Amino acid sequence: MIQSYNPDFRADIKEKLERQEFMKLMGFEVTKIEVGRVEGELLLEQKHKQHKGFAHGGVIATLADIVAGFAAVSLVPKGHHVVTAEIKVSYFHPGVGDKLLAKGYVLKQGRKLNFCEAEVYVVKGSQEPLLIAKASASMANIAPEELKR
Repeated sequence: MIQSYNPDFRADIKEKLERQEFMKLMGFEVTKIEVGRVEGELLLEQKHKQHKGFAHGGVIATLADIVAGFAAVSLVPKGHHVVTAEIKVSYFHPGVGDKLLAKGYVLKQGRKLNFCEAEVYVVKGSQEPLLIAKASASMANIAPEELKR
């Protein structure tokens, strides 16, 4: 069973999101924060696209990393941090549309590592969201005393 060790995880995540400068630069916005689950969206602009007009793979991977990482952050004790230890992204379809939706969740909670997955969808007009990528990630829990080394 997945559980949070921080009763203030929503407030802590919101505070950490304020310091996510790269996320802000991209225009990504977190829309849902739950225990072990974080979701967000990005309005696709020209700056997010590669030369063929698709959402850039790096943008998609970044969104997957953000939502998977913050899903893990929702579980760790107050004062602890989470960093990506490993991530693998599989791309299924080109990201052609108006908006990207990213959903991250923890599959297996551990003391030092949380195994997470993320899904990234593209939305075009009123069509149903299309799954364009899926990521698997290991998120490492870092205790405050480990940061002092």
